[in-house]
Amino acid sequence: MTTGPLEPRDPTPGDPAAEHVATDLATVVGRLLRRMRTMQPEGVLTPSQRSVLARLDESGPATTAALARAEFVRPQSMRLTLAALEARGLVARAPDPSDGRKSVVSVTGEGLSALAGVRAVTRGWLADTIAEELDGEERRTVAEAVVLIRRLVDK
Repeated sequence: MTTGPLEPRDPTPGDPAAEHVATDLATVVGRLLRRMRTMQPEGVLTPSQRSVLARLDESGPATTAALARAEFVRPQSMRLTLAALEARGLVARAPDPSDGRKSVVSVTGEGLSALAGVRAVTRGWLADTIAEELDGEERRTVAEAVVLIRRLVDK
């Protein structure tokens, strides 16, 4: 029997329930993110600032409203985050080429440098920990899990 895209599949005996996997995954990802934040140099970037810089780096210039939607925050909160980044020279505003009443925000060279520094520290810690704690088979398992988690995130 095939099920529709919104209908839950009947779990195979021995398969973990989706609710349990979701709870465990959310818990461990949250702990991983908190741990990685503790590895960041103090005062460099807040988590929301880092996320906005990363989004601008990956997706290119965007309006405040588009960034707020993408980051799941209110436009007022995004304006505050962008103002702090702009004050430090990490982002710059320019007129929106398609609508002169709006502006688009882009990451500056200084912003890319700050982002690269934070990424180097956190990814360095994670890579070192993976190398020290996991053997080759375990690393392959984590790599396979990353593909599956990316698929969930991109849904």
